[in-house]
Amino acid sequence: MKKGVLVSLLAIVPLFILSGCESMVVFDPQGPVARSITDLINWSILLMAFVCLVVFALFGYIVWKYRATKENADYEPDEHGSTKLEIVWTVIPFLIIIALTIPTVKTIYALEDVPKDYKDHDPIVINVTSADWKWIFSYPEEGIETVNYVNIPAGVPIEFKLTSAGTMQSFWIPALAGQKYTMYGAETDLYVVADNPGNYEGQNTSFNGKGYAEMKFDVEAKTLEDYDKWVDEVKENAPELTEEKYKEIIKPTHLGRLTFSNTHLEWIDHGKGGDSNYYLNPELYRVHGYPGRTFEKNQESDGGEKDAH
Repeated sequence: MKKGVLVSLLAIVPLFILSGCESMVVFDPQGPVARSITDLINWSILLMAFVCLVVFALFGYIVWKYRATKENADYEPDEHGSTKLEIVWTVIPFLIIIALTIPTVKTIYALEDVPKDYKDHDPIVINVTSADWKWIFSYPEEGIETVNYVNIPAGVPIEFKLTSAGTMQSFWIPALAGQKYTMYGAETDLYVVADNPGNYEGQNTSFNGKGYAEMKFDVEAKTLEDYDKWVDEVKENAPELTEEKYKEIIKPTHLGRLTFSNTHLEWIDHGKGGDSNYYLNPELYRVHGYPGRTFEKNQESDGGEKDAH
């Protein structure tokens, strides 16, 4: 008995150690979308904790009450069982499932629209294109584009339109929203609102090659005044994006921040699919030496321009 308790404790200890390695951003939501997800997680945890508490309490009670003693050495159990108890422990799991399902379904459907407190605001549309291993943000209304960072106004709903230039990735900003997949030839929507100005981190959570772990981006929520000022500065000072430069960008490499005064949507929309819009470079994934040149320390990537054969 003591050995079993010790093993259980040893299994739990690493959980606390690992959880302290980084802050649990999910439990510190910075917007209404993330807050609704956190509320759902908290409800699920509390319900499951209650179920576990009741189960273990009943387990301990039954083990103690019906333990073998001298007084009940001649006890003959009723093998028919109890119909009432069987009904009870059949109904209870259904009630638990219902208690989890109703808030889950309501939250999921609510996330597919602008948060209710912002219904009177028109969302700013930002097209998000994932490529190995970077994120491309296009502002069709403003006519600008960024790579590996996105600026948004705080207190204004944002509608991210998600797609991919090739392999499937997962778009996630833990402090602001849940994750959604990006897929070539398809487009999904994700609504986000940041309560206050601040900096947040986004990332890819879907394994799609050696570079996925570093496939991160920065989200900076600005005041509306600062956001408008930034847009004007980009339009005035950022270089123009060409189709040749864009083809270079989406090759499987890591990049820093980039900013352009126009968007790749002028000549291609990966969400629409079709062979004419297909920019994936499969030959770069088949070359055995390519990953080594990209990921070896202290060695700069050639960006896939050179033939590795």
